[in-house]
Parts: sequence; structure tokens; C-alpha cells
Amino acid sequence: MSRAASPPRDRDTLDEIVALARGLNLTSWTKEELRILLERGEREGLSYSDFARRLVDVEVHARLDRKLRRILKGSGLEREPGNLDDFDFSARPKLRAAAVRELLDCRWVEEARNIICIGKPGLGKTRVARALGRAACEKGFDARYVVTAELLEELQASVADGTQRLVLRRYEKPAVLILDEFGYEPFDARATNFLFRLVSARHRRAPIVVATNIGFRTWQNIFPSEAQAMATIDRLLDNASILPFNGKTWRAPRDGSLEEVSD
Repeated sequence: MSRAASPPRDRDTLDEIVALARGLNLTSWTKEELRILLERGEREGLSYSDFARRLVDVEVHARLDRKLRRILKGSGLEREPGNLDDFDFSARPKLRAAAVRELLDCRWVEEARNIICIGKPGLGKTRVARALGRAACEKGFDARYVVTAELLEELQASVADGTQRLVLRRYEKPAVLILDEFGYEPFDARATNFLFRLVSARHRRAPIVVATNIGFRTWQNIFPSEAQAMATIDRLLDNASILPFNGKTWRAPRDGSLEEVSD
């Protein structure tokens, strides 16, 4: 039987352990953390192997936390929960809760499968799209959320200062790209060109999550030509999962009260 762990707890020994740990880049092993673990190990009568496992767990969790903070920085998803526990699926009859929750496991990221959230305003498309992005971050994938119009404005502005390639690369690189309010404004020829290049670069390599208020039949109307529309749309819909949002939405009229609007 393994012996109970009872390592020395004098200050010099703890200082020495911390110094050795830092030399190995084990930054979570602070003197206070070690002291707490030692006391807990003695109190619970942990074996040496169990105590060692506790030490390793501390470092593993600390590194995962640091990685998540690094991924979330600049993602636009820092405050977004990676779940849909408070989301009312019953108000969206066509949106299958099981199918959406299954997407939270993020296999679609590994499969480079696009997700299209489509439906009228006020039904939670952005909420679901952002939750999927945050879930991907928590699985270790880097993600980026952006309103489509702001993305295209940034790309067009980059032409003037010669940073177009750098800006485009910024949105090609993330494992997950979330385009919100897609098609809220019509695309001009230059914006369409940028969008096509971006979608093509990510096609079957890294997924795009799209949140849009317009139906597929009217997608062509937001592009300057049918050929440009089909080239971009075909790549977005290829190997995509479609999430239909319908039901009742809530909007705030001018008097500030909520009124129910049926879809």
C-alpha cells in the first residue's frame, strides 16, 4: 500500500521547491498554493502518487486557464457564456434544442462545417452564434466575432494604407469566424470581392458562423451580380448546418415598453 504523503513544510524547503518549479516553468506552484496542498494532503491522508497528481492538476488547470484567456483576448467573446442554459428553445419551434446543444461539442469546427443562423430579428441568432464561438474557445480553438459591415469597412479602409493583405489574413486565420448581421446592408462590388476572397480562403478549411435576417431566396439581392452572389453563397452553404429561427420576437417600441411581434 502506498504511504501517506507527509512532505516537509518549512519555509526554506517550500522556497526551494518554488524556485525549482519556476525553473521548469511551473508558474502555478506558488508557496501559498503548495502550503495549502500539503496541509490538505496530510489532512486527507493522500498517498504520494495522489499528492503528485494534485500538484500536476494545479499546473494543468492553470495552463488551460491562461490559454483560454489568451484565446478570448480580442475575440469579441470575452463575456459570452459558452452554453445556452438560459435560452428558451420553446419560443423557436423550428429550432431543435438537441441539435443546437450538440453543436456545443464543436465537432463542426474540426469538420470545417459552416453554421448558418437564419431568421427574423429578435429571435436569438446572435446569442446562439456567439455561444457557439465561446464554446469553441473553451475547447481550445481561437475564434473571432465581427459584424459583417464593420469587417467590410475595415477591409476597404485597409486598401488606402496598404494593409489589405494583413487585415484579410486576420480574418482568414481564426479557427472560427462569426459574421453577424450578414446582408443587413447590400454589398458593393469591392465588398463582394473581399467577402468572396475571405469565404474562399476558409472554404472547407475553417468554418464560418453566419447570423442573418434575410432568407436564402433574397440573398442574391444583396450582391451586385448573380454570378458574384452564387460564387460566395455556394461556398457558404457547402457542407453547412442550417439553424432556422422562427417564432415570436420582442421589440421595444418608442414608449419603451415591450410588444410581442409574431414571425
